[in-house]
Amino acid sequence: AVRSQAQRLTTPCGSGGIVWHAWGSSDAPRGPLVVWHGGSGSWTHWVRNIDSLVAAGYQVVAPDLPGFGDSAQPAKGSDADAMPDPLEAGLQTLLGSTPCDLAGFSFGGMTAGLWAAQQPQRFTRLVVIGAPGLGLASRRMVALTPWRHIDDDAERDAIHRHNLGALMLSQADAIDDLALTVHKANVVRDRMKGRSLAFTDALARALRTVVCPVSAIYGASDALYRGRMAEVAPVFSSASDFRGLSLIPDAGHWVQYEQPVAFHTSLMAALTVNTPRY
Repeated sequence: AVRSQAQRLTTPCGSGGIVWHAWGSSDAPRGPLVVWHGGSGSWTHWVRNIDSLVAAGYQVVAPDLPGFGDSAQPAKGSDADAMPDPLEAGLQTLLGSTPCDLAGFSFGGMTAGLWAAQQPQRFTRLVVIGAPGLGLASRRMVALTPWRHIDDDAERDAIHRHNLGALMLSQADAIDDLALTVHKANVVRDRMKGRSLAFTDALARALRTVVCPVSAIYGASDALYRGRMAEVAPVFSSASDFRGLSLIPDAGHWVQYEQPVAFHTSLMAALTVNTPRY
């Protein structure tokens, strides 16, 4: 239903294209808001937020990042640092060089930080949501159960539910049929294997050269930062114009899905900060 309301667009990427979806009018009063999804995801990581963002006055522009969802893999590379070039080329086609607001979730937040460091005039504001790459997350923090070798649908669904609870969602009742459907459709289309930047300080280093206002939103129970959440804000403070960290109670990693109303309030606050001091 959400997808049916969108305009579907394609820009070149590797041997195929990046698939973009856009909701709302191109002359929306608050302009374009570009949203990036997380790893092993697609635009559907934002499925519970699109309508409220359009109602708030934005044109919402959401790609499937290269190598995920319906988009082709980038011409080279298999991690967040391979994303900015084809995404910038795509935005030039869709929006021109006009600066826009950007909100990036998880892997998409790390990608957004790397991109904002490379293209300082592209973004008016940057909101990083649940992103890794701060030098704090470890592979040992989350134990996911393998599922690709399982043929039985019910058994596989049980594993997907377990993995959603282990990494993405903190409240058992948040793991509903929609979350499961979105997750199942996304993980099978992840072609970007061997990603490792999430477990480095790649985003932390990029933030030091980002010049636009930077805000952060994390679920207070994000599994990636269990026991280390107090260390997140000090990392972001290295950005020259850090506007603050909002922690959403009763939310895990996929914060915009688990607590969409509280998340929307925090995102709107982040997007109404003053324009950048270039």
